[in-house]
Amino acid sequence: MKFPKLHSLKEIAQLIQCDYIGDDDFPVLGMNEIHVVTPGDIVFVDHPKYYDKALQSAATVVLINKKVDCPEGKALLISDDPFRDFNVLTRHFKPFQSANVSISPTASIGENTIIQPNCFIGHHVTIGKNCTIHSNVSIYDDTVIGDNVTIHAGTVLGGSAFYYKKRPEGYDQLVSGGRVIIENNVHIGALCSIDKGVTGDTTIGEGSKLDNQIQVGHDTIIGKNCLIASQTGIAGCCIVEDGVTLWGQVGTTSGITIGENAVVLGQAGVTKSISGNKTYSGTPINEARAKLKEIATLRKLPELIEQLKKK
Repeated sequence: MKFPKLHSLKEIAQLIQCDYIGDDDFPVLGMNEIHVVTPGDIVFVDHPKYYDKALQSAATVVLINKKVDCPEGKALLISDDPFRDFNVLTRHFKPFQSANVSISPTASIGENTIIQPNCFIGHHVTIGKNCTIHSNVSIYDDTVIGDNVTIHAGTVLGGSAFYYKKRPEGYDQLVSGGRVIIENNVHIGALCSIDKGVTGDTTIGEGSKLDNQIQVGHDTIIGKNCLIASQTGIAGCCIVEDGVTLWGQVGTTSGITIGENAVVLGQAGVTKSISGNKTYSGTPINEARAKLKEIATLRKLPELIEQLKKK
């Protein structure tokens, strides 16, 4: 998430009332999670296990809960609770805007696009040409939809990320300030949920087709011409490369990559990254041929045991 204008390190520190290491006028351009940071961004870290990763990332401002050596060319914001203060910044730069009409006057809707009754279209949404948005679809603020897109009834684009920190008093949610991007020629079935990025974009690539009742987590990127069957759940921060097929009830863990043209058979659990151009099944996931060989071997086990008894 980039800020509307450049801010200084001192200005940001004043917003969250924390100490800092670096020049007062050190430039701050935005804030992002570590997997999408670029120079000028703030990234937060609150566990020693991840200090080095954050300090060595592309981010040039690190919101951290301990005074450490500051890498050259970077700056630090020293906070007793970086998670809390990252939320403070998100709420400041991307505040929630309530709506009192079904279609925001700031939304842009392209030529020949059909919006069926009872849809909600939020602030600064962009919808391209020749789209069909069926009844009871909710499209949250800042969503971008390309041309020739069909979205069926009950789908929600732009819900909050499922991202929580456990505290003694309960769970604290990381505020979502990102977007959903739906590229051209995408088909989304009924009752799908596609969450916005925390600071970046959740993207459905051109030509991809999603069946009914599919969940796509925050910051996940689905490539071009993917085919995803019903009741599939894709966790946050995943990369699904071009041409992937996921059959019904597939589930994934977060942060994995599914390689180009991979096929994942129904009810498989994608517990790790998998390479492309292969077919997979089972939980934990394995190549389908290897899984079938395992099953065939197990079926022979009683016979082998009987043979051993006779010796």
